[in-house]
Amino acid sequence: MSIWVIFIGFMILSWIVSMTLKSKFNKYSKIPLDNGMSGREVAEKMLRDNGIAGVSIGSVEGQLTDHYNPVDKTINLSQEVYNGRSISSAAVAAHECGHAVQHAKAYAWLGFRSKLVPVVSFTSKWVQWILLAGILLVRTFPVLLLAGIVLFALTTLFSFITLPVEIDASRRALAWLSNAGITSYQNHEMAQDALKWAAYTYVIAALGSLATLLYYIMIFTGSRR
Repeated sequence: MSIWVIFIGFMILSWIVSMTLKSKFNKYSKIPLDNGMSGREVAEKMLRDNGIAGVSIGSVEGQLTDHYNPVDKTINLSQEVYNGRSISSAAVAAHECGHAVQHAKAYAWLGFRSKLVPVVSFTSKWVQWILLAGILLVRTFPVLLLAGIVLFALTTLFSFITLPVEIDASRRALAWLSNAGITSYQNHEMAQDALKWAAYTYVIAALGSLATLLYYIMIFTGSRR
């Protein structure tokens, strides 16, 4: 019963953080930058200022779909961020450039995460089916559930490795935004607030994954008694 209370609590907390994040970005997307730069222009300047070449900047569909791909060295900004000239656009664009800076400087945590991507991409396709079959057959074939737990543990590990990567990218972004004069004394805290709530989503996801992993472990150990 207690584990379900935890799950429900995480679901509610995740929804609150997600709604707050969208609210923050919508609010700050209405506040223009003093210099009128677009998200694309902010990204281009941050790359130049950090001496990074060979990274392309493109636009993708969706909202809050922004990401950096270390495989092909592309910064993919949602259309709202790519074309936007607001505090939120600058914050997101700089954050994604933060990942490019990490890549250029061989940031260890980004390297760890990149190595896990192929493994997690494979396990994510099968882990839920293996866990379901393992729970159904836990009395007769417990090894199947154990295999599912090991695979799910990899996704949990990936979630926790993602935390320092995202936090560090935001730290780099905020420092550069201030030093480069993109944000001012009046609006820098807004950019900081937006990225703070974005980081909370990763924290909730990691803790939720850990709680789920512990739940599966409890099922497995309970079946062994």
